[in-house]
Amino acid sequence: MNYTAEAPAVWDPAFADADDCLLSTDQCVVRGQHYFVKGLIEIPVIGSDEVFSWGVWVSLSRESFSRASDLWDRPGREAEKPYFGWLTTDLPVYPTTTLNLKTHVHTRPIGERPFIELEPTGHPLTVEQHTGISLERVREIASAVIHAGDGEQQ
Repeated sequence: MNYTAEAPAVWDPAFADADDCLLSTDQCVVRGQHYFVKGLIEIPVIGSDEVFSWGVWVSLSRESFSRASDLWDRPGREAEKPYFGWLTTDLPVYPTTTLNLKTHVHTRPIGERPFIELEPTGHPLTVEQHTGISLERVREIASAVIHAGDGEQQ
């Protein structure tokens, strides 16, 4: 019920050895100028208590990234106001790119990935987050992701 991207779309494996680049399981910095956090787009599964989620990367401003980093291990961090960001994971199961969809990153308690709320648009991913998906749609996504090799199941 979860698929995740290992890095933002702009990440290049050649960055791994650069002093001004970082890729961890939760945060990413590219060339000391672009900042990303990993979070979950959660989609309710209709007729179920289950939630399908995409593990995605969102770009944040330098200020928001710095603030999120400062609070990373601080109890009560979930009281922080959401950060604005841009989706930087392309989910190929959608007919149009998911890159650069507007998001709000909601910090959760320590140990939990942020919740990524998509701003309402007509994009199919946004519609699914706001209306839910069927179990059959979850199966379609799973099949597409597995066959494309563009994600890892968790």
